Amino acid sequence: MVDRMVSLSVGLLLATSLLHALPEAFESNASPHSLFATLLAGLLGFFLLEKLAILRHSHHYEGDGHDHAHGHDADEAGTAGWMILVGDSLHNFTDGILIAAAFLADPKLGLITALAITAHEIPQEIGDFIVLLNAGFTKRRAYFYNLISSLMAVIGGVVGYYTLGNGIDLIPYVLVLASSGFIYIAVSDLMPQMQRRATWRDTVPQVILIALGVGLVLLFTHHVPIN
Repeated sequence: MVDRMVSLSVGLLLATSLLHALPEAFESNASPHSLFATLLAGLLGFFLLEKLAILRHSHHYEGDGHDHAHGHDADEAGTAGWMILVGDSLHNFTDGILIAAAFLADPKLGLITALAITAHEIPQEIGDFIVLLNAGFTKRRAYFYNLISSLMAVIGGVVGYYTLGNGIDLIPYVLVLASSGFIYIAVSDLMPQMQRRATWRDTVPQVILIALGVGLVLLFTHHVPIN
């Protein structure tokens, strides 16, 4: 079941990055050249973190045929989940700043913005939870770390409320950094797993679930201007 749901999370992650977060960032007043440089730096940064074994040591999983002590592969795979938590925490932090900005402009607008962002986060959090399970996290750990990541929105709201005048220009760059994490984990970690199942019987459900993930993001995404 988790193998199938990996396809859904690919659609969710890529659509969130390419159809929501990045367009919002590039519609701001920030320099496109600077944003592209930030995207490149983010992708290379996650690559280097992976190489340094801070986030992930290997792609091995329990039962992959490699001769490891019991539990070794699960521990190795589990570190991959930290990458998605970093990206999601950045994204949630930005959402909190956006909500704070809307409330400062108009309390009614703030409420609508909060509801829209919450609706958008539903499919995103489902995708993150699936990624964490696929990376070897237990359900309890996945719930716990997803909760911690979600609380970054509260921190972002508080920070945004008190420092919005000085920090609003940084929002596009935070969105781009978060997107780089989502894109990297989808392309480097999840899609290669899907490629291991190359039969039509496996490919058709994968394509359908990716499309479903994209559709969910389009359904729940509410454009919130950041400039």
